Amino acid sequence: MSVDRTLPLIVAAPLFGAALLVGAGRRLPRSAAEVLGCLFAAGTAALALYASAGTPSSTARPLEWLGGWRPHGGAGVGIVLVGDRIGLGLATLVSLLVVAALAYAWRYFDEPPRRHAGSFPALVLLFQAGMCGFALAGDLFNAFVFFELMGVVAYALTGYRVEEARAVQGALVFGVVNSLGAYTTLLGIGLLYARTGELGLAQIGSALDAHPGGPDALVVAAFVLVAAGLLVKAAAVPFHFWLADAHAVAPTPVCMLMSGVMVELGVYGIARVYWTVFAGPGGIPAPDAHRALLALGVLTAVLGAVMCGLQRHLKRLLAYSTVAHTGLFLIGLAVLTPEGLGGVALYVLAHAGVKAALFACVGILLDRFGNVDEPELHGKGRQLPWVGVLFGTGGLALAGLPPFGTALGKAVTEEAVGGWATALFVVVSAVTGGAVLRAGARVFLGLGPVPEGGAASRPADDDAAEETTGKAEEPETRGGRLSRAPVSMLAVPTALLAGALAVGLVPGLRAGIGRAADAFTDHAGYLAAVLYGRATEPAATPPPHWTTAGVLWGLVATALAVGGALLAVRRPLAAEPARWTTPLRRLHSGHVGDYVAWFLAGVTLLGALIV
Repeated sequence: MSVDRTLPLIVAAPLFGAALLVGAGRRLPRSAAEVLGCLFAAGTAALALYASAGTPSSTARPLEWLGGWRPHGGAGVGIVLVGDRIGLGLATLVSLLVVAALAYAWRYFDEPPRRHAGSFPALVLLFQAGMCGFALAGDLFNAFVFFELMGVVAYALTGYRVEEARAVQGALVFGVVNSLGAYTTLLGIGLLYARTGELGLAQIGSALDAHPGGPDALVVAAFVLVAAGLLVKAAAVPFHFWLADAHAVAPTPVCMLMSGVMVELGVYGIARVYWTVFAGPGGIPAPDAHRALLALGVLTAVLGAVMCGLQRHLKRLLAYSTVAHTGLFLIGLAVLTPEGLGGVALYVLAHAGVKAALFACVGILLDRFGNVDEPELHGKGRQLPWVGVLFGTGGLALAGLPPFGTALGKAVTEEAVGGWATALFVVVSAVTGGAVLRAGARVFLGLGPVPEGGAASRPADDDAAEETTGKAEEPETRGGRLSRAPVSMLAVPTALLAGALAVGLVPGLRAGIGRAADAFTDHAGYLAAVLYGRATEPAATPPPHWTTAGVLWGLVATALAVGGALLAVRRPLAAEPARWTTPLRRLHSGHVGDYVAWFLAGVTLLGALIV
């Protein structure tokens, strides 16, 4: 079977699996439903790997026009799936992480209601289909459809434990903010259709290129609206408020997917839409796009790192570290070069494994002790030595310890951005990695003073959602608290961290990503391949590689993270949060109305940065 014909199957296989589980799940025992879910997810991963490996070269773009509706003379109305190496690689990453999440969730939840054994794996397969479809979509409207399929299912998965009020509240925040993002994206698509009469990414890009001289107000407005919706999913500041609230209540396997790949898909969407639609002479000038992405990236990285360091709720800590690293991804994209994109691609690939592994470790703590509060767990993690090793390794990888892939991606991106941004990468990596190591030192090593009285028992501030403590959480596993961690729950984070290490060590992977980045940023080449079937060779750039400076900066960030963690655990926890954090806590109020206001402010800010 050709690679072209494989592309629809990558989307259809999990959709069919979900439909089968919903229908037959009423008669299947729970174990059979879970086996089917894993088989369909693994089958989709195999298809994505086959398509990626079967693509003739890193610069090739396999295409499949659904129903045979091919364009004629550059014009067409058909739906196309485009399987370039970046898109196929992302579909592969999504599918492998779905397999990991389903394996981790094996007999995870309480016994489902009668005749609903297939509900959770079916939702996860729908999530997989939406993410894979978005990664491969070649027209803007269907990319939106897949993106919103992903969002709707993520909303349901966030509130999966519907019997808990907090889960419903977190899902509501997720639903409202992401629905606003969907409305703005759809409005931006409507503006582009009004201007060009096209919905295909290549067709819109070609139509804009036919009118060089820079964009008018309508095109600028369309870019701002589409980008705003994608930035919501990417959890970029000030569109990020839903993320921590959702992660705090979502089941751990869902957190693994949301922080591991869903947020990164928002970043991918920004890159895809810019380079295929707006990078030509009639689109957004490169200096304007650079300014907007850089400003939002810096703001996101700094605020995410600060909020990460302030958390005691371990799920929220990891969620804010995702926000911080999203900022670094946006800074890498802001360079608008293949080198920057290649570094970000490596960074995203390794970060997915590291972050999913860290959430898996926190899930084990939750289900062993009914708690994800850092001071309340002081020293209790000694009962789980291997989990402690994995958690500490994940913290070091997050900080950028060579030879992990996170260190390589960070080093390549640092070299691409250069200047003061390198220092920002080092500091943000050190703060987020140090926060994880601090928590690990307290929980698994018992370092620091034993919390007494106020610091450990202080209730959460009702006016500050980010200050929830994570105490007295309900275990998610079947039968209540675990007496010991199952082998599957330990094997999954081990494999994920091994994968993140392999990203930094496999030379062929680095070279392939470098060539794929060259093709991804080739605006004219994408249009020629999709509209006319002509393969073009983009200008080659040096592939991502380790450098002495990159290794040294990685070691510096790791040393700062370790040093900061040791200093933090030596200090007793304060009974009340520091006064300087009050504005940040008020900013993250937990009130949906406030988040809607910040969403509107973010759209305005993005428009001001572009104009």
